[in-house]
Amino acid sequence: MKKLAMLAVTALTMGTLAATAAGPAHAAPAADGLMTIIVNDPSNPYWLAEGNIAEAEARKLGYKTSVSASKGDTNTESNLIDTAITNHSVAIILDPANANGSIGAVKKAIAANIPVFLVNAEINQAGLAKAQLVSNNAQGAALGATRWVKLVGQKGNYVELLGAPSDNNAATRSNGYNTVLSQYPGLKKVGSQVANWDRTQGHDKMQNLLQAHPDIIGVISGNDDMALGAIAALKEAGKLSSVKVGGFDGSPDAVAAVKAGELQYTVLQPVAVFSAKAVDEADHFLKTGKTGAASEKQLFNCVLITKANTDKYTAPFTLSK
Repeated sequence: MKKLAMLAVTALTMGTLAATAAGPAHAAPAADGLMTIIVNDPSNPYWLAEGNIAEAEARKLGYKTSVSASKGDTNTESNLIDTAITNHSVAIILDPANANGSIGAVKKAIAANIPVFLVNAEINQAGLAKAQLVSNNAQGAALGATRWVKLVGQKGNYVELLGAPSDNNAATRSNGYNTVLSQYPGLKKVGSQVANWDRTQGHDKMQNLLQAHPDIIGVISGNDDMALGAIAALKEAGKLSSVKVGGFDGSPDAVAAVKAGELQYTVLQPVAVFSAKAVDEADHFLKTGKTGAASEKQLFNCVLITKANTDKYTAPFTLSK
């Protein structure tokens, strides 16, 4: 009998060791599991919608939620990750503050056995986050630049407003614009300024660019807030009628400006789609150990909004067919 008992204990011990080596089981999360959502800056309607949509989807699936903002600061982001760990979050939905600088925060969450799902922006290391869901910025930039050329023509001087250098989206969009615009040698970019996705900075940088280049015929912008700031500066200078401005995001204010004829177009990012999908993939992973997606990085195509289809804009960052 003692020998049988010893064999049973040995078998149980080996089974426990095997289960430990294989990692934790992925049982369905408790109804009150906390899903932490960290966005960039909710004063921007794009990031506000991102947080609101992810939160609504998480609550619909039965999770408690905590929504906070890094304001693009990696130290703040790191502290928010610490809070998520302390609060025993079951998953983190993160719009990373910095393509390189956010890697450490993601690693810290993973070390605490909390899966991370990235939205809107990427980090420069694959294999850490369970998923990276982003707009197809190159495709969207090509849409916008092609439309912009049709409006300004193929000859003249123009300037560009750039997003935050720490965000890969800024370079991807600028490169996408250049891929199209470089095909027209008569169009010359005579100046560019970094305005960090911000409307006030867009206004101030546009004033500087106008002083240096009063003869421009167009402004191409990395996002809507910078474009709207540029429009304000052009109005003040009495030049909006002769300078065409293009945006990127599909924010409500931008769509209103398109309707008013002040902004020529905006490129709609499908944030309403991928913010909810990130939560769905997190839920799927917590229940099954898999996201259900074919790859870590997932691109979502953008849509051009012009005066012709603004009536189909039915909700923030949503365009009906």
